[in-house]
Amino acid sequence: MKNRITLGIALLLALLGFAYQATAQTSDYLRDEGVFGNLPEDREWGAASAIHYAGNGMIWVADRCGGNRGPGSCEDRLDVDPIFLLNQEGEVIRSFGAGLFVWPHGMFVDHDSNLWVTDAATSGDNKKGNQVHKFSPEGELLMSLGIAGVSGSGHYFFNAPNDVLVAPNGDIFVADGHNPSTDNRIVKFNSSGEYLLEWGSVGAEAGEFRVPHALAMDSQGRLFVADRANSRIQIFDQQGNHLSTWTQFGRPSDVYIDNNDVLYAADSESNTGDLRNPGWKRGIYIGDVTDGFVDILIEDVNMNPTGTTSHAEGATADEFGNVYAAEVAERNVRKFTRRTPTR
Repeated sequence: MKNRITLGIALLLALLGFAYQATAQTSDYLRDEGVFGNLPEDREWGAASAIHYAGNGMIWVADRCGGNRGPGSCEDRLDVDPIFLLNQEGEVIRSFGAGLFVWPHGMFVDHDSNLWVTDAATSGDNKKGNQVHKFSPEGELLMSLGIAGVSGSGHYFFNAPNDVLVAPNGDIFVADGHNPSTDNRIVKFNSSGEYLLEWGSVGAEAGEFRVPHALAMDSQGRLFVADRANSRIQIFDQQGNHLSTWTQFGRPSDVYIDNNDVLYAADSESNTGDLRNPGWKRGIYIGDVTDGFVDILIEDVNMNPTGTTSHAEGATADEFGNVYAAEVAERNVRKFTRRTPTR
């Protein structure tokens, strides 16, 4: 009965749409105006979407080597590290990854503290990209999924992998497809990188996707997929069975679920000039996965944004409820300090 009630609440919230999302409180967080991250003097943040809390006060961030695509990015700055480990004050603990990436996109920290990072593009010479890389906490490359520089729809190929997640049992989930004109699917591997299954295709029905941009998992083992171009979150079990669809978290570029089952969804695209998800506010939606309610919205301060993205494309949070945002258009990483810490 409880599950039916929870599902009913989530469906009602999805139908209420804009009227519901406007009730979220925005005053719980203090927006740090400066750039988060004391980078070396010769380095500034590039487009950043990959960010994940590492535990123990540490935050992983990957940017695109000071740029985004083309000149000035990881494609031609082969001596520049895209991956940084920072503490809560923004001090750099370590960096690595120079020469390994074309377009860092999503990341995840597994239960052994290993770091997983997706590379969602290929290089001009087709020698790297379209892969998922696993690193030790010290930066040693441990495993790579996908064929370097090759696009494809087979079991061991990717077409622009957006994000990766590792379940508590070690199974690996990859959200594949940054463009809705190519494969849009979730691919599952075992802990050794052996293909198990996949689901999804391009579309707007349950179990279909238009840019599955990010992944998260709650304490029940449910897989949350940020189905961005469909302006929704889809929820599945680990065999790919569709459980629910939520639209009350905006048009999510990222989803992150902390150890208390609090969901953080970064909406960087709503209400743009081409009327993507019209009437919705951009920002970081924060709520509980148990009942689907949105409790807080950290609004984008740019009230009249131009272009297709602004504010956070990536979001994560520490155990005190402080939020860390990775911004692509602004080429920035920002911290939002919780006024009343959660612990």
